Amino acid sequence: MTSLTLADIRAAAERIRPYVHRTPVLTSTQLDSQLGARVFCKCENLQATGSFKARGAHNAVYSLSDADAARGVVTHSSGNHAGALARAAQRRGIPCTVIMPANASAVKKAAVAAYGAAIIECEPTLSAREAAASRVLATTHGTLVHPYDDCRVVAGQGTAALELLEDYPDLDMLLTPVGGGGLLAGSAVAAKAVSGKVRVVGVEPELADDTFRSYHGATRVVINSSTTIADGLRGSIGERNLELLRKYVDDIVTVSEAEILAATRFLWERMKIVVEPSGAVPLAALMSGKVRVSGLQVGLILSGGNVDLDALPWVRPASR
Repeated sequence: MTSLTLADIRAAAERIRPYVHRTPVLTSTQLDSQLGARVFCKCENLQATGSFKARGAHNAVYSLSDADAARGVVTHSSGNHAGALARAAQRRGIPCTVIMPANASAVKKAAVAAYGAAIIECEPTLSAREAAASRVLATTHGTLVHPYDDCRVVAGQGTAALELLEDYPDLDMLLTPVGGGGLLAGSAVAAKAVSGKVRVVGVEPELADDTFRSYHGATRVVINSSTTIADGLRGSIGERNLELLRKYVDDIVTVSEAEILAATRFLWERMKIVVEPSGAVPLAALMSGKVRVSGLQVGLILSGGNVDLDALPWVRPASR
């Protein structure tokens, strides 16, 4: 994993080109004025399957030999990677089994099922997810496509930052969400190879701060479960991804649940785009002042837009 290169990311970009979108980059005059900066939002919420995960999943599936592909793919995921892998498998015509925690978003479960994947539910802990995946693999002899700790997946995720820097090569800073670390690791490798000046910062919820503590500490920290509203960031940092973060990332910061919610609302109300809380955490870091960007050109990767419209985070249940 630590040998991931720009060449690997460029190869992934060519491999997945027929299957993913080159997503747009949006700006906001109000946001720029508020921050005193120029902010460029890479809208992976408009990506196929609604998140950047389509990039890594398609790179992994289309990297498989025909013999390996025929045995199918298996993963465990709270949602976005699950939907992305299910779609990639459907496009290639191979079986896909997904282990999902019982408390996963209903809209994300529905998307996985719509792509034809088999869903197995488990307790909402990392250990339960991994154990269930191991049982399936022992039966199917398929290929595990880990949601973030997989070099093929990380290379695919890095293509989002590659596109952003191709469009805006003078960025001073790039911020991405961080859960398992695949997006941040791939983005950092791409950014540091393309631009000598760009600073790369990962943003994580305070309630799932394993990457923050691992990056700033001496050992890797694992969180078995979390209740953060940013459900796509509940996974623990991948061991191999952490090596890449320590090598290529300039800082990791955390944001509160209230700060995540405020950033999510801003994206909906002011920029008119549907972004899930996990995708809003980089903006939360800017709006809260956790990362100072006055006078800079800043890129944000808004990682996804898969929101359960029946359970919006700012809507209170109707009174009876």
